[in-house]
Amino acid sequence: MQIFVDADACPVREIIYKEAQTRGVHVTMVVSMAHEIRAQEGMDVLRVDSAFQAVDIAIINRAASGDIVVTSDFGLASISLGKGAKVISPSGRIYSEQSIDTLLEKRHAAARQRRGGGRVKGPKARKRVDDETFRENLIRLIEGGIR
Repeated sequence: MQIFVDADACPVREIIYKEAQTRGVHVTMVVSMAHEIRAQEGMDVLRVDSAFQAVDIAIINRAASGDIVVTSDFGLASISLGKGAKVISPSGRIYSEQSIDTLLEKRHAAARQRRGGGRVKGPKARKRVDDETFRENLIRLIEGGIR
């Protein structure tokens, strides 16, 4: 098992690294060339082109069944689930085959609304409780408490 992180705008990189290092799990932070992250012990940094979806494609090409993918991108989450990976958002939401279809439908409806000139709400502001929820659920995924 290893953890792949869609790290460009990930607010929980330090939590991921700390919990993975404590449990001996290797982490790969995948970032576009526009971002600077330094590799640490037990962690690789994979820099990819800044092209649209380059980070997602790099993760899709590497993640395998049993790995953990950290992303807020529903499309990447869906494909990762299809490969048998466990997927968690930076807010601690664990994606499942049952929930991903609804999330993709909502994303599609919001995109349609924006194309039509409408507005949609952005994500809620992060709170400290989001970090704790993320930490707890990440540990459960690593330790096999969630499948």
